[in-house]
Amino acid sequence: MNPYQVFKYVPLSVLRMLARFVAWILVRLPSSGLVRNIRINMMLVAPTLSHRHKRDLIKTIVCHQCLSSVESIKSWAMLPEWSIAQIRDVHNKNILLEGLANPNGMLAIVPHLGTWEVMNAWLNQFGAPTIMYKPAKNKTTDDFILQGRSRLNATLVPTDGSGVKAIFKTLKQGGFSIVLPDHVPDPSGGVVVPFFGVNTLTSTLASKLASKTRCALVGISCIRRDDGNGFDIYCYKLDEAALYDRDASIATHALNQAMERMIKAHFTHYMWSYRRFKRLPNLGNPYRADKVALIDFIQNNGSITDHPLN
Repeated sequence: MNPYQVFKYVPLSVLRMLARFVAWILVRLPSSGLVRNIRINMMLVAPTLSHRHKRDLIKTIVCHQCLSSVESIKSWAMLPEWSIAQIRDVHNKNILLEGLANPNGMLAIVPHLGTWEVMNAWLNQFGAPTIMYKPAKNKTTDDFILQGRSRLNATLVPTDGSGVKAIFKTLKQGGFSIVLPDHVPDPSGGVVVPFFGVNTLTSTLASKLASKTRCALVGISCIRRDDGNGFDIYCYKLDEAALYDRDASIATHALNQAMERMIKAHFTHYMWSYRRFKRLPNLGNPYRADKVALIDFIQNNGSITDHPLN
């Protein structure tokens, strides 16, 4: 039996208690990779925040990320019905239904926001999406994730040219796919456009699919309720003309702006430990940069114009 299966038998309340304890430890280890990545990301996207505000923000982000991690593992261990039962309210569900009815197909835009694995099970009720899947480095972990996702209606395709063709075919047939467009692509698969005011390499996959198929674009997030009693689904209609522009830079910039609006609504639920800015022009990888060079870059980055929580 896969050792991760033990999560099937541990109540979610206990897992969340353990997650909060781990978060409590992590915030007291500022040099740990997770906390360090979050701190650098806050320096980049929120350079004007006070030290105290930034410290409190990081503490909350770490807690939410630890909670989302155990919730995702629990979701993989359980049958899809368990995840579906965790959903309490669906905000603007009509937007999703309208998108699914589009004859050109629908692309669900899902940033690394909230507990998207629970949402994944819920969304699979509406059809059989085609989803890209990148295997985890650890075989035990990968086997566990694949076992969980194999219970869904989704067709998993590789993160290469064949996977892109499979998604394109699905959309042309009026089906739908789920894309996390805020990952860091290879240089050949992205353009440099602003994300929270920071010019960074950004994937063009979703934008190119939208331009070629004219599919519906629907933003979706799954956010833990404040009382801890389940999750709410939020649907966003993404229909600005720029999102379908043939110029990949224009369309990708518009998509980043759309994701920013989604993230700002639940800022501390975003996975800010992700090395989203590891390919920055004029700096390179800020997570490996000299502290002096990083501070100098931030002070001279004229593209940072807006407070992320406004």
